[in-house]
Formats: sequence, structure tokens, C-alpha cells
Amino acid sequence: MTLWNPVWEVEINGIQYADFVLANLTATGGRTNIYEQAQAGYCNLQLYNVTQSLVNININDSVSISLKDSTNTFVPIFGGSVVDLTIEVTQAGSVGINQMISVVALGALSRLPKALWNDTLHRAHDGTQIAAVLTDLLINNWSEVPAALTWGNYTPATETWANAQNTGLGEIDQPGNYDLAARTADTIDVYSIVSSLATSGLGYIYENAQGQISYADSTHRSQYLATNGYTVISAAQALAPGIKIQTRAGDVRNDVTIKYGSNSSSEVNDSDPDSIAVFGRLAQIISTTLHDQADAESQAAFYLQLRAFPQPMMQSITFELTNPEIDDADRDSLINIFMGLPLLLTDLPLNMSAGQYVGFVEGWQWTAGYNTISVTALLSPLAYSLQALKWNEVSVSERWNTITNTLTWENAIVVA
Repeated sequence: MTLWNPVWEVEINGIQYADFVLANLTATGGRTNIYEQAQAGYCNLQLYNVTQSLVNININDSVSISLKDSTNTFVPIFGGSVVDLTIEVTQAGSVGINQMISVVALGALSRLPKALWNDTLHRAHDGTQIAAVLTDLLINNWSEVPAALTWGNYTPATETWANAQNTGLGEIDQPGNYDLAARTADTIDVYSIVSSLATSGLGYIYENAQGQISYADSTHRSQYLATNGYTVISAAQALAPGIKIQTRAGDVRNDVTIKYGSNSSSEVNDSDPDSIAVFGRLAQIISTTLHDQADAESQAAFYLQLRAFPQPMMQSITFELTNPEIDDADRDSLINIFMGLPLLLTDLPLNMSAGQYVGFVEGWQWTAGYNTISVTALLSPLAYSLQALKWNEVSVSERWNTITNTLTWENAIVVA
């Protein structure tokens, strides 16, 4: 048994609000549907102010929420910017006044639908094209830096002349794994074009814990799993109410058309006759900017492999981190939850996925009150995310006796 109480660090515009009491917090990240790209993270936090001290918070101020783990290290769980601020008197008397400060913040992805891209894109891989679009938006030129900003705001050891300001660019997998066609100049919002490029590359955009926009290519999860393995957590340590696995007929697609080319002007089609015989013909058109027909055919086959028959999704499982039955290692893993974390959930009821569920975290929600904190995770099946690796992408620690003897030279697979 390990006793643990949450210790928070709330920082807004670089100021730590250590004298305020965190009353409530709800924060979400990732996505709720694996068939879509991630949406902006959301945070709603409430702070008690019993001293009437100055609240120097403004719209667009940066917000960082961190939680101390078992090693006494503060781990960021949300990053974003203020979009709504409310100061409310909750109690008053002869001794003083109590106030509730409510802050709503959104992650960096909320900026993308409001920014426009009207430039061309050269033929390149998915990660390279996404980096070009996001760098233009999130890495300022010196001419774009606010004139009133002083040199004291910069970190001399890390800031370079090439990058005047990084306003939210995280890790971008480059070059990516799919060759994408060139794009002519046409005005479009940045979220739409980045989402389209990510879908074309079978990857996804996401916000990291610092609130920066990042991109994971189609083999990102395979590589992480090969290197780090699964995080194994017992479902017996979770809150029993709300553990939910769902299988839906609406997920089935057995006739897939992939549009490809610079204007999605070409297309390939593939279908699964066995699935059609069971469910009838359920078609879907997926628009991409893939350059090569072979890649379009490969993606059509991949979509069919995943969706020809329904697979169970772990819709929700909640862990109360103050539960003393959770050991420090598992608690720290949950505090560090991220989109793409491979989880092996054991000790489920035997009629739920045969007692264990293996998948990747797609989305999560933090819910906190005074001395309580829980995290609810949504997972997708393992097969939805594993892509074949090139041999030079396989972990150097992999041993030959772990690899199936039917594996061909063209493809390598994760066998962790």
C-alpha cells in the first residue's frame, strides 16, 4: 500500500498561484473517436482566494497545470491558454471575503481553425509537409515578435536567432512514412489542412503535456511499443462503476475507396466479401493527398483489415490516484498519461475481453477536487494502431527468437 495525496502546481502567465487552494479541476485531452483527429484540450479549474490578493490573469495568458509524482517531481498534465475568467464572491463577513476564481483554458490546437494557410506545398512526406505548415504558424520570425517584448523574456541558453519565438510547436515525426502530392495555393484553415495531411499519412496530431502541437506518424506507436513495452495496470485497482467495453456495428466498413493525388482526383477501391456477406455492403470514401497508387492500395487494405469486422473499444476506465492499492509505479504512469500510451489492463471480468484489454490511450479526462484526483481513459484496440516497420526502425534490443518465422524481409512487426 502506498499513501499519496495530490500536490498541485498551477502556473498562469509564469506566476505560480501557490497561495490559492485548488477546489475543482476538469481537464481533457486526446480524442473520443479514433476515426477523427484530436481536438483542443480543455481545462476548467477553480481556485479559492481567501485573502483577496491580486488576480493578475488575462485572456490568452498561458496556463500550466502540474501534479507531483512519487519522486517529488512536478509532471505537467495540461498546457494551454486562458479563454474565460470569472471572479465570484462566495462568502462574506466581518472577518473577510472568500472568492472563487474560475479559469477556462484551451490547448494550442484551438488556434488552428482560426488561422489560414494560403501557400503551396511541395511534394514531400507527411511529417515534412505538416512541419512546414505548423512552423509557419507557430515559429515566429523576428519581424512577428511583439515590439514591446524585452530581451529579459528570453532564455539566452536556448533561444536562437533562427527561431524568434516558439509559440506552440512540439515534436513532429519527420519525414513521415507516406509520400504526399504537391498542393497548389488555396486558402484553407490550418486545422483542416493539417488534419488532412495527418490522415493521409495514417498518423495523428496531438497536444503534449506542455500544450504544444505535435505529430505522430503511422509507425510512431509501433516504435514506442517496441522500445518501451506495455504499461501493465490491474483493472482491480480502478473504480468498478463505469468500466465499459463497447462493440458497435457502426464501426464496420467493408467497401473502402481511397481518393489520392494532388486534388484527390484518382481513386482505388477494395472490399471484403466475407464482411459484406454478414453485414451487407457498408462503404466509406477516404480522401487523401497520397502521391502513389501503391500507397493508396495499401491504405485501403489496412482500413479493411481493421474495420471489416467490429472490434471492442475500451470506452472508459477510471483510476482514483489516491487509492492506496495503486503502487507508485502505476500511479506515476497514469500521471504521465498521453495519447498513444500502450496499456495492458489485467483482472477485468472474464466476460469482458477475456479478462484483459490491450490497447493504446486515445483520450482521457482528469477530475479533481480537494485532496482527490482521478483519471478516466479511453483506449482503442492494439491492431488499430500497429503499422509494419522498416528493419532500420526495429528496436536494436529486439532478439531473433521473438520474431515469427513467417515474417518476410519487406516488413518488420512489433512483437513486444
